[in-house]
This record gives sequence, structure tokens and C-alpha cells, in this order.
Amino acid sequence: MENFIRKIFSDKTDDEVHFEFIRFGRGVYENKYLLEGKKQNNGWKIKTSSEFVNFLVKGCLMKISHEIEVSGIIVSTLDIEKDTGFEIENVKKYMGIKQFVIKTRTNARKILELMNKYPRAFYALSFSGNDFGLKIKAKPPKNGKQSNKGEDKLSSDFCSLKTQDKEIVEDLFFDFPDFNEIRIKHIVQIKDIEIPKNIQDPKQMRETAKRKGIIKRIINVDGREEIKEKEFFV
Repeated sequence: MENFIRKIFSDKTDDEVHFEFIRFGRGVYENKYLLEGKKQNNGWKIKTSSEFVNFLVKGCLMKISHEIEVSGIIVSTLDIEKDTGFEIENVKKYMGIKQFVIKTRTNARKILELMNKYPRAFYALSFSGNDFGLKIKAKPPKNGKQSNKGEDKLSSDFCSLKTQDKEIVEDLFFDFPDFNEIRIKHIVQIKDIEIPKNIQDPKQMRETAKRKGIIKRIINVDGREEIKEKEFFV
């Protein structure tokens, strides 16, 4: 399992990468995909912005197969309740968006099955395993629009993970997996959007259009800074 940023820098493109960039129009988006990591005696403490929610939830769920206590929300425009397989405490609706409030005990595999069926829903769920504890803020993500100051006021503490899993550390911090402290932010520049011909439906145009641009990865690791850039067309 690889996160979408690592896929871009590894010249890998798939539906996950494509759908991640659908929300971006032409322009420059600063302070995106925020990451922090700190080495501890018995593992690592990781903090991220909201873009990594589904990656962290799915990665942690894949490590366990037993029942867990889980709480948080699932955000979707679709009616996913009929396919959950676990209890929904409440459903909040606003402008076509549904928030499914979760506070229950269920098998991890049931949540994974739901994520595989509805991969574009937002799974802000908190739970623990034998060697990790994942806490995610139970609120919807910010959209991809820029703020009035030209950048998004995102925070790297939307997700907090304490883990002993080296694999997830090596994936998120793929260029510097051995660190004491590390902070990473990304700048996304969309230079052009190519829309397929003969498509009239606005929603389909938006979802099938390919975006061409550059992503800049700014890394502060153990007191030094490195900057990497990668062109993409997804």
C-alpha cells in the first residue's frame, strides 16, 4: 500500500492519484499534504493534515482482523448506510452531503469492505490496535480552494498516529525514513487541465479531466531542509 504522494514521485499513476487531484483548478496551492514525524523510544508519533485520513485508516485497519472500538464520522454524498454492516449512531445531512456518526464496536474487516466499495468517502475514524493508536478529528475535510491570502490554513494535527509500524513510516516519509524529527509540506501548481472531447456532462468533464502541473515537496529533517519537485499529468 502506497500513499498518493509517493506514487507521484515514483512515476505511478492510478485512479487514486487521479481522483485526489480532481478538486484542484488552475493555480498554486500552498501548505498541502502536511506531515510531521518524531522518533520515540518505542516507535513513532506521526501527525498529518486531513488529506491522509483514508490512507491512515485503511493502513491501520489492514493490520488487524478482530473487533475494535471505533468512533468518528464518515462523510459521503452517497447513501452508504445500507452497506455498512455496523451500527450508525446518527446521520447528519447538509446540502447533499451526509455525515454518518459512528460510535460502535465492529470487526475491522467490515470497515475495510466499506472503504473498498466507497473509496471516495471520507473516513474520519479513531481506533486502536496492539501496536498503534489512531486519533482523527471527527469533522469534514477542507476543500481544495485557496484562502484569501493565497494559501490554505491547514493543520498537521488533523490526524495523530502513535505506531510501531516501520512500514507506514517508510511510506509517508519515503525519502527520509530514518529521522529523529521531520516536517514536510507540499505546494501543488496546476498549470493546465485537459478535458476529453465529446463529453457534455459537467460532472463527467470534471472527473475525467487530466491535470498537468508540478508538486514541490519541502522537507525539514533533523535541522536541514531539502526541496524536491516532480511534474505530473494525472
